[in-house]
Amino acid sequence: MAKVIFRLVMPERELLNTEADMVVVPGSEGDFGVLPGHAPLISTVRPGVLEVYQGTKAEQRFLIAGGFAEVTPERCTVLAEEAMPFEQVTPDQLVERERAAEVELSDASTDAETAAAQKNLSVIRDLRRAQAYYASR
Repeated sequence: MAKVIFRLVMPERELLNTEADMVVVPGSEGDFGVLPGHAPLISTVRPGVLEVYQGTKAEQRFLIAGGFAEVTPERCTVLAEEAMPFEQVTPDQLVERERAAEVELSDASTDAETAAAQKNLSVIRDLRRAQAYYASR
């Protein structure tokens, strides 16, 4: 059976380089599955959970904070702003990050700082929702 080559890359390092039966990416317009032979596309990635399937089982999951996905018929590459293995992130860690982001927002003194802090807080809240949803499945 054909496989899709999948790479998950952050600015500082490559997290994963593997072959998969399917990859489900949290695209900005909704989740999309990538199988071998997929039509070429480039998409932004929203905060959420990325899943790497072997057979019919999601063998690996990652919390993704955003980025870009490039898909060709043979491969899928996700360039993530931040990505963490799902099982290594606890709800408490995300709650603590949310609190820190709220402090950052309250301490912002310029419009640019406020906008950046609001975006950061929004991403963290999206990650908390995604983690809660996938943990309950």
